[in-house]
Amino acid sequence: MRICIVTSNVRKGDGQARVNYEIVQAALQRGHQITLLLRHAAPEFTDHPAVQYVVFSMKKIPSELMKGLVFSWYNDRWLRQHSHKFDAILSCGAVTSLPTTVNVVHFVHSAWMKSPFHTFAMERNIYGVYQWIYSALNSYWEKNAFRQAEVLVAVSETIRREMMAEGIPDEQIRVIGNGVDTQEFEPADAAQKSLMRQQLGFSDRQPLALFVGDFKTNRKNLDSVLKALVQVPQLHLVVVGKAENSPYPQLAQNLGLAERVHFLGYRSDIPKIMQATDFFVFPSRYEPFGMVILEAMAAGLPVITSAIAGASTIVNPDCGIVLKDSENITVLAEAMRDLTVDRDRAVQMGQKARAIAEQHSWHSKAECYMDLLESRMGNRL
Repeated sequence: MRICIVTSNVRKGDGQARVNYEIVQAALQRGHQITLLLRHAAPEFTDHPAVQYVVFSMKKIPSELMKGLVFSWYNDRWLRQHSHKFDAILSCGAVTSLPTTVNVVHFVHSAWMKSPFHTFAMERNIYGVYQWIYSALNSYWEKNAFRQAEVLVAVSETIRREMMAEGIPDEQIRVIGNGVDTQEFEPADAAQKSLMRQQLGFSDRQPLALFVGDFKTNRKNLDSVLKALVQVPQLHLVVVGKAENSPYPQLAQNLGLAERVHFLGYRSDIPKIMQATDFFVFPSRYEPFGMVILEAMAAGLPVITSAIAGASTIVNPDCGIVLKDSENITVLAEAMRDLTVDRDRAVQMGQKARAIAEQHSWHSKAECYMDLLESRMGNRL
């Protein structure tokens, strides 16, 4: 089968790009030919004879909004000339306005716009206005993309409900949750954990929580974590993510947390950092899935997250704490305190978290995608 995949990135490292990577891997294992329309080259498949690259670089385009618009325009132009060559076309969101076989939906911008925590609702400034424009235009584009797809794949039940709220028939939607690499993310034994803590500059005795995410905006809710941390004085917090232009390092200073909050910046060794910590805290205000939640569970960490996160459906009381209200600082602080004080319980919860994560391997998810694509074979544009 000849498959065209239209997406921004194919990469083993993170997020949506990782889903695409696993789909390509599974397709190649089944003997299919792959053409990738990308914004970034995918080095993992550069030399594979069954993979063709078409890269539209957006480096010179000034904003993410314009990059998305230009990328979609390039894809449309290319597909008009070549779509007849393929047995199936898989796209991700609003990357093309033309018909596709399967569209994988990781985010519903119209739902995010309605959230009381949308950036514009929280920040009535120039940046907030830009975020409103970005969401509004992407909402319009993605609705058109949804209508053009034969089948829509939601990466969580949250996404499925949001698409149905936009008028998408339930029978057009399949749910395939994201997965995790259980070899890349795995628990550490006591010696490994101690060594990693030494490398990060922490002692074995220090209770250590972890937050991972893009915290340039308020969506991931790092501000609530910092405010809750004030009420758990013995706990240290490791924060991984790009801190440039973020208000949260200054907020940590203002809250008197400078010595207990450790901003590590962007890191490529997150699996190792997870092995050094005691639990993962991620009370996002809007999270269609939250792959990092599943990765933390695979690393043997109990998790604290919010009910809005798509991945929260796999978190039960034996392995984590799901907050009904992401804004309740008192309840969040209590959850963080419980896992800080009772470290034996935290270890037991981490073991249960690992067992659940093992049921969600990337291999099983990629096979679901391939079964779906192969079932649609022959439905050409």
